[in-house]
Amino acid sequence: MSARHLVIGLLLALASASTVWADQRGDAKKQVEFGIQVAQRGLWREAIYRWERAAQIDPTYAAAFNNLAVAYEHEGQLAKAREAYEKALALEPNNALVRQNYDLFKEINDRALQKDGRQL
Repeated sequence: MSARHLVIGLLLALASASTVWADQRGDAKKQVEFGIQVAQRGLWREAIYRWERAAQIDPTYAAAFNNLAVAYEHEGQLAKAREAYEKALALEPNNALVRQNYDLFKEINDRALQKDGRQL
């Protein structure tokens, strides 16, 4: 195989990979948007399902993990909420919304844990 064919093959592979990534992000966004709609109607279990699905489709999508954390928090699943917030922040450490949500979560829940005498 010539160098030219190799370069063309690599370019096609890169183009294909970026198309797959764009499709994954688009599919994940649809799940996140639907999750928002059902959460607004109080259907938190369905929202969790949608946001978990979004995170599976695109594990680099911080918004999915942030929304998932909010839903877990709402449902009292605090360990899962903390984990999801931390994943969102690991993906986007400069995301002000995620940081604000996580800081508020920690302030409320860490204070409650300390009051109960439990370790963080």
